[in-house]
Amino acid sequence: MTTYSAKASEIEKKWIVIDGTGLVVGRLAALVALRLRGKHKATYTPHMDCGDNVIIINAAKVVLTGQKAKKKVYYHHTGYIGGIKERWAEDILRGAHPERIIEKAVERMLPRGPLGRRQLGNLRCYAGAEHPHAAQQPEALDVGKLNPKNTKHHVKAA
Repeated sequence: MTTYSAKASEIEKKWIVIDGTGLVVGRLAALVALRLRGKHKATYTPHMDCGDNVIIINAAKVVLTGQKAKKKVYYHHTGYIGGIKERWAEDILRGAHPERIIEKAVERMLPRGPLGRRQLGNLRCYAGAEHPHAAQQPEALDVGKLNPKNTKHHVKAA
C-alpha cells in the first residue's frame, strides 16, 4: 500500500467566509490556520498548498480573553539602533487596521517558509461586514456553533 500524495491538478480549493463577531482570537486563528493548510481534508499533503481560501469579516469585533487586550504587546524593529517599537493589542483593535490582530495570530500558526507564505496569501481579513469576494460564492462557516468556547458570551460593548 502506498501513501497518497496530492498532485497540483487534483487539489480543490473552496472559499469559506467566517464572521468574526464575538469570536475568541486564538481559537479563530487556530481553526483558520487548519483550514489554510488543508489539514481538515482527507487528501492533505504536507508539501502542497491544498488548503481553502478563507475570508474573515467583522475582524474588528473579535474578542481577546482575560487581560490580553491591555497586556499583550506586539513588537517590531525599525532597523535603526535602539529602534524597537511596541504596540498593545487594545490600541491595534481600536486603530485603523484591527484585522492585523487575526492576520498576525494566523501567520504565527503557519509554517515559516515559502509554503507558509503562499498559504497565508489565501487569507483575507476585513474589519467590516463587506468583502469583494461575492463572485467566488463562499460558503459560510459558523465557528461559534462548532464549540461553545469559541465565543465570548459577555462581549463588552465597544
